[in-house]
Amino acid sequence: MTVDIRNAVEADAEAIAAIWNQIIQAARYSALDTPLTEQTQRQFLSDLPERGIFIVAENREDQRLAGFQSLEPFAAYTHAFDHVAVIGTCVDLSLRRRGVGKQLSQVGFAKAREMGYEKLFTYVRADNHGGLNFYGGLGFRVVGTAKRHGKFSGKYVDSVFLERFLSDRDSKADA
Repeated sequence: MTVDIRNAVEADAEAIAAIWNQIIQAARYSALDTPLTEQTQRQFLSDLPERGIFIVAENREDQRLAGFQSLEPFAAYTHAFDHVAVIGTCVDLSLRRRGVGKQLSQVGFAKAREMGYEKLFTYVRADNHGGLNFYGGLGFRVVGTAKRHGKFSGKYVDSVFLERFLSDRDSKADA
């Protein structure tokens, strides 16, 4: 699938919320369990930190959003983590496994480097095998598991923590 990757704008809020909500409704891919509104997403985009990155993939055929990726500072309360960004990637469920996430990541990683990030960090539900495979395919490695970290409909789910250094040298040295 051919997409154009661009920075998100507030006008994308409705489409972003729609993608989020289909993922939330599936109840197996995300740690979120409460639907988002267009206004909530618009506010999120408006409040994005100075070093925050939020990009979208727009399908060239129909100009609809196919997915998005966010990268935000790990912690705003100290400068000790200024080199670390938390990453999240979401793709429309009907468009998965078509390279959208990979295309988002190529652009997102480059933007992260430009913003001075050296390391990316994320967490994925342990039962989200597709998400774990996606990040693993991008060079992320598992650094730990938080047992019974989430509780969905009365059932506990573990969270897997993953990291990836943006420098190939650093990734290979720590592998």
